[in-house]
Amino acid sequence: MKNYKIILQIFSLGLCTLGFAQSEIDKKLTQIATAPSALRIENDIRTLVDFGTRHTLSDTVSNNRGIGAARRWIKSEFEKISETCENCLEVSFMGDMVKADGRRIIEDTRVVNVMAIQRGTKFPNRFVIMSGDIDSRVSDENDFTSASPGANDNATGMAGALEAARILSKYQFPTSIIYVGLSGEEQGLFGGKIMAKFAKENQWEIVAVLNNDMIG
Repeated sequence: MKNYKIILQIFSLGLCTLGFAQSEIDKKLTQIATAPSALRIENDIRTLVDFGTRHTLSDTVSNNRGIGAARRWIKSEFEKISETCENCLEVSFMGDMVKADGRRIIEDTRVVNVMAIQRGTKFPNRFVIMSGDIDSRVSDENDFTSASPGANDNATGMAGALEAARILSKYQFPTSIIYVGLSGEEQGLFGGKIMAKFAKENQWEIVAVLNNDMIG
């Protein structure tokens, strides 16, 4: 509920900046608030679960199982969304090599996030970030082969970020929005660290970060 209120406040301010009257703002906020589809979210969760495991060190080659298949599917979903808004999203992978630490990263691993940027009309380098974690694991953090469906933790959060992109990409805002799937979070928040480093290097002005973690 807290995230929901923050989102509405941010978009209300954005719409005011664009010069909409209060009645128009109320109408658009109502449209945004009532647009999410439980069926679409459920289908996204089921798709992510069907990859078997999304462990950070799991298969990256298979098209049906593992973290590689999951992140390619997420990227393809962002690309589909972009096609419906005249290529309004800049979709890409963002990754870096993480060295083995002998604990949760038992071999050098490239950790890859999936990012879609919806550029603001007035402040393209000012960002609201909405994230969800891609990866999942079982109790043994180094077991990257066992089934780890991760429906609640955190297919729900990733599905939420995708659904937000579907809805908000239909509108324009003065501030940019980034929808992102973070990897390596269960191994030590590596995806978030990679994104933070990228943001600092590119001098992003970050207004807010809304992290969807086990949203239900």
